[in-house]
Amino acid sequence: MANNSTSWTCPYCNRVATVTGENVSVDTHAFEKNNKLGQLGLRTWVTICPNHECREFTITASLFRAEYNPNLRLTGAALQTWNLKPQSRAKPFPDYIPAPILSDYNEACLIRDLSPKASATLSRRCLQGMIRDFWGISKARLVDEIAALEGTIDGTTWGAIDAVRKIGNIGAHMERDISLIVEVDPEEAAMLIELIEVLLEEWYVRRHERNIHMQKIVAAAQAKGAAKASG
Repeated sequence: MANNSTSWTCPYCNRVATVTGENVSVDTHAFEKNNKLGQLGLRTWVTICPNHECREFTITASLFRAEYNPNLRLTGAALQTWNLKPQSRAKPFPDYIPAPILSDYNEACLIRDLSPKASATLSRRCLQGMIRDFWGISKARLVDEIAALEGTIDGTTWGAIDAVRKIGNIGAHMERDISLIVEVDPEEAAMLIELIEVLLEEWYVRRHERNIHMQKIVAAAQAKGAAKASG
């Protein structure tokens, strides 16, 4: 890799970092012309997180058409791309979030490209799990649980949830069995995952951080009161 630097977000520690040639290794493997697709090249990227507290690495591979002119040259857009490590684009979330919710989220990310319809089913179940756990709302249908959120959460967040709820097959099947697998396109599956990620951050992570800040304030106030009392 050249000495060019680029901004990169580590999927393990979630920190934004600047990676250079010292952190990235790129290689290409050529396939012979006698395969059914003709001359191909498989390019791999290994990126090491520059954060010394992390130092994890990612592996990505992409398949391209190739030609020799006179050296190997990859042409056009990638025919297919694989995330080999980690296998999905799931963001790291803390383990104080209920395990069933994180499990559904991680699995939805893992199969997002392989099976968008199965991914969307897990995302809908994840959304229902969050509404029931965090807000204590439990109804027969997810669509009714979403409706019950109106006026309870801020209008912008509710509007985003409601907008996603209305999308094509996603919307139609939020009114039925939450476990029903329906046809959705990859963009819809990705949109559901993005919504889940925002809600995990806004509901669980921010509440946890707020509680920690408040506990620090209480502890500081108590310490100040005790110091005055003893003085």
